[in-house]
Amino acid sequence: MFGVYFDHEALSQEIAQLESETQSPHFWNEVQQAEKKMARMTHKKRVLSTSQKLEQSVKDIVQLYELCKEEAKNDDETWQELSTHIDTLTKEANSQKIGVILNGQYDSCDVFLTIQSGAGGTESCDWVKMLHRMYTRWFLENNYTHSTIDLLEAEGGYKSITMEVRGDFCYGYLKAENGVHRLVRISPFDSGARRHTTFASVYTSPIVNDETDMSINSEDIRIDTYRASGAGGQHVNKTDSAVRITHLETGIVVQCQNERSQHKNKNTALKILKSKLYQHKEYEKQSRLEKILAAKKNVSWGNQIRSYVFHPYSMVKDHRTQLETGNTQSVMDGALTPFMEAYLLEYH
Repeated sequence: MFGVYFDHEALSQEIAQLESETQSPHFWNEVQQAEKKMARMTHKKRVLSTSQKLEQSVKDIVQLYELCKEEAKNDDETWQELSTHIDTLTKEANSQKIGVILNGQYDSCDVFLTIQSGAGGTESCDWVKMLHRMYTRWFLENNYTHSTIDLLEAEGGYKSITMEVRGDFCYGYLKAENGVHRLVRISPFDSGARRHTTFASVYTSPIVNDETDMSINSEDIRIDTYRASGAGGQHVNKTDSAVRITHLETGIVVQCQNERSQHKNKNTALKILKSKLYQHKEYEKQSRLEKILAAKKNVSWGNQIRSYVFHPYSMVKDHRTQLETGNTQSVMDGALTPFMEAYLLEYH
């Protein structure tokens, strides 16, 4: 049962490789990359140790079962002992599943997270702002840091927002949030107090390092500059510092206006593009690209991964795992981990 998750030989080899790299006198020259490798090595060691302990427990239980079957058929006490061991092992295995599942090559990476408004106009922009608050609460609860890379404000809230999120196994968890999120509520913008259905999409991609083979040729992209939006008055941006980059082959568009420097915004936008191109490439390998892009293009009915219902009843339901809760306020305050873990357990 554990063979699905563990490859002891591969784990041991990767740990040995990482340990060898940490011995290099130049290892800490790039602090951020060094910290990532140290975190990955620690995780790999924990996974290997967990694997060995659980598999030894399975062997012990099998031996006890054989003993019960051959020598203690009518010994209720021995059978009860076996049952207790199985229950204990099951609890231990369940408690370790998520740590084991977050074993992908880029699960430990930081993330670019984009929230984009969909069908619903002003309602949708307000929904993006609400989702932004929900995720920032989750970041705080899990000791993640985040910064805004690009923000497009609109009436009622945000048309779109892109954040850079940093923390342990950031992408491993947040990849569960990819998709369309649906809100049902009485609209605060409707004088008739009618019920509205609103949509927004969430898209995450790992922040890949320079070692990743993902080059971007200048002839494959179009770079546009424009004046960044701001508060106005003395804060208004008087130069075209904001940068928008379009990847011509895939149609992927990224933009950044967070910095006053056009050069810095361009570098950040290229970093985001590299991340999204990597994700695009991975989806192609898994034959899921068409489905993902279709969901992103049609942010409306029938494509939602999760519904947040505030009226006529209270419920948040994930349509992929069927996990649901009536405590909508808790979810909006950042209680997202159960939904993420349910997705990871079912789809990995």
